[in-house]
Amino acid sequence: MDGNKDNRDKRHNNGQNGGDENGNQGQFPGGPGNRRWFMIIFPLLLLLPLLTTVFTNGGAQPNVSYTEFREQVEQGNVRQVIISGNRVEGEFSQAVQTDEGETIPGGSTFVTYVPSFGDADVMSLLRNNDVTIYTRPPRDDVSFLGVLFNLLPLLLLVWIGFSIYRNMRSQGRGIFNVGQNKAKLYDKTEHTKTTFDDVAGLEGAKTEVMEIVDYLKNPEAYVEIGAETPKGVLLVGPPGTGKTLVARAIAGEAEAPFFSMSGSDFMEMFVGVGASRVRNLFQDAKKKAPSIIFIDELDSIGRHRGAGLGGGHDEREQTLNQLLSELDGFEPNESTIVLAATNRPDILDPALLRPGRFDRRVLINLPTVKDREEILHIHARKRPMEDDVNLHEVAQGTPGFSGADLQNLLNEAAILAARAKKKKISMDDITDARDKVILGLERRNVTMSDEEKKIVAYHESGHALVAAMLPNTDPLYKVTIIPRDKAMGVTMQLPQGDKHLYSKEYLQDRLAVMLAGRACEDLMFNSVTTGAENDFRESTKLARQMVSAWGMSDKLGPLASAGEQRNVFLGEELSRGREFSEHTAQVIDHEIQQFLNNAYDRAKSTLDTNREGLEKLANQLIESEQLNAEEVLELLGISKNGQGEQEEEKEDEGEQNRQEGQETRRASDDEE
Repeated sequence: MDGNKDNRDKRHNNGQNGGDENGNQGQFPGGPGNRRWFMIIFPLLLLLPLLTTVFTNGGAQPNVSYTEFREQVEQGNVRQVIISGNRVEGEFSQAVQTDEGETIPGGSTFVTYVPSFGDADVMSLLRNNDVTIYTRPPRDDVSFLGVLFNLLPLLLLVWIGFSIYRNMRSQGRGIFNVGQNKAKLYDKTEHTKTTFDDVAGLEGAKTEVMEIVDYLKNPEAYVEIGAETPKGVLLVGPPGTGKTLVARAIAGEAEAPFFSMSGSDFMEMFVGVGASRVRNLFQDAKKKAPSIIFIDELDSIGRHRGAGLGGGHDEREQTLNQLLSELDGFEPNESTIVLAATNRPDILDPALLRPGRFDRRVLINLPTVKDREEILHIHARKRPMEDDVNLHEVAQGTPGFSGADLQNLLNEAAILAARAKKKKISMDDITDARDKVILGLERRNVTMSDEEKKIVAYHESGHALVAAMLPNTDPLYKVTIIPRDKAMGVTMQLPQGDKHLYSKEYLQDRLAVMLAGRACEDLMFNSVTTGAENDFRESTKLARQMVSAWGMSDKLGPLASAGEQRNVFLGEELSRGREFSEHTAQVIDHEIQQFLNNAYDRAKSTLDTNREGLEKLANQLIESEQLNAEEVLELLGISKNGQGEQEEEKEDEGEQNRQEGQETRRASDDEE
C-alpha cells in the first residue's frame, strides 16, 4: 500500500516537473541528469585535441638540430645517447645555446633525429668522443590520451543508445511492449478516492450504477435469484455533466480493481496494436476478477464501421472487433464489468449497443435547479464564502450550466476575489463571474463614437423593453452597452426555472424580443445598421424549427419537414435526399417569413406604444452603460411582479386580430 503511494507521489512530482509517469522528461534520453552530464562532456570532447597536445608535449625534451648534435658530440659535451630507430635522445654535460636562441642547461636531455637516408659516420663519431651508446627497438607513439581520444566518440554513441533504450523501456514503448495494456489500475488500497457523496444530483444514474457496486460486493444475492448484472454500462450525456466523475465514484465505492483507459489510448501508428491492447486489458482485468473496466470517450474507437466519406479506418475497426469479441465473444466474459462514457451515442456501432454488450444506457443530463444548488455546495466546501452568498439564487441564475461550468463559475469568482485582495468570495464576485462566463470578457479598450453609442443604446433598449412588456418572455436580468466578446451590447434574460416544453406563445414572444433591436433602429432613426446580424441568424433558426420540426405552422400543420438529424462526417447527410416537394419547400419558406414578419411588426408596435419609456431607458443606458432588471422596470413604470399586465389586454386584442387575418388569408388561398 505504501509502495503504491510512493509510486503515485513519484508520478505526481514528475508530472509537475514536466515529465511522464516514469519520471522521464522526454527532452533528452535518460532524463535531466544525463542531459547535464552531456552538457559537460561535449565541450570537453571538442577541447580534447588541444588537451592531448598540451599533455603530450608539455613535458617533452627540447629538439635540437642534427648539425648542432654533431657539433656538441665533437666538442665532448654529450655524455650518452639512446638510439631508437631514427630517434636519438641524449644528455648534455654543459649548457648549450641552440641556434634558435634557446638555452639548454647542463644535465638535461634533448631529442634529435638521424636523417632518413642515414649517416654512416655517426657511430664512429660517438665512439671517438667516448659517448655511451644505448639502443632500443623502435616503438609507436601510442599514449593513453591518444587511445582515449579515439575511443571516446564510440563510448559516447554507446551511452546515448543505451539511454534511449532504457527510456523507451521505462515508458513501456519498446518495440516488444508496444501492445501492452496502458490502463491505470485503481485498487481498493487507494487512499484518496471519490465516492457518491462527491456526486451531486444524478439520483437516477447513481441508482443504476449502485447495482453494479452492490453486485461486486455481494454477488450471492443476485446469483440466488437468477439475476445477472449488465456486462456493459454506457454513460451518455453532454460534456461536463459528470460521466467520468460517476465512473471515479464507482471506483471509490466498489471494493474491486478498477481499470481506467481512454479510447484514444488504444490507437497507435502500428497496425494491430489497438486489438492487442484490448486483449491485454481484458486479460489483466480477468486476473483480478471481479473487476471493472472504464473506457472514456468510447466513440473514438466505437464509431460506426464502414462509415465516413473516406471509408473506414482498418486499425480502428480491428480494435472495435476485438472489443466486441471480448464483451460477448466465443469465450464468455462473466467476471468483468465494462463501463464506457460518450457524448456522441448516435455515431456508435449498433453491435456495441445490442443486449449482451452495452445493454444498459445511463443518461446523465444537465443538472436541474436543485442539482445545481447541490453541485455548488460541493464546490463551495473548500472556498471561503461571505454570508451574503445565496447558492440557491446562483443555481436559479445559471440555467443550462453543467457541473463543469458551475465549478468554473466558482473558480472564476475566486480569481476575481483574489484579484481584489479579498479573503472571502462575495455574491458580487459570483455575479461578475457569471457575466464573464455567459457574456464574455469586457472590452474596455473599444471606443465608440457618440452616434454609435446612441444607436447601440436604443438597440439594446428595444430588446429590453419588449422583453419587459410581453407576457410570455423570460424575466429580464441585465442590459448593457459595454462591449463584450464580439457583441457591442447585450440584453440578458434568465428563466425562473428549468423548462422542458416551450409553448408557441413563448416562442413567438421570443422572436419578437430577438427582432426588437432592429425594429427600434428602424423606428427611432428611420435607418438600420449591421448590429442585428446575430439576431437575424438566431431568429431565423428558431422560426425554421417552429415550422419544420415542431408543427406550429397553420398551413403545414403537424408535418415534420426537417427530417432526422444526421452527422455529416459519417457521410449520411450528403446522401440523404429531401423528403418534401418543391411546393412544400416554398410553403415552408413562406411560413418562416410570416413568423418573422409578425414578430417584427409586433416588436415595432410595442416599441411605438411605449416610445416615452423607450427614450428614458435609452438615455439612462447611455449615461450608466449598464442597468439591472429593477432599474429597467422602474424606468418603464411597471412593477416586477406585474410585468406586462397592461400588455396582456393588448395582446389578447392583437391575437384576435391576427387570427382573423389568418382566417382571411386561408380563405383567399382556398379560392386560389
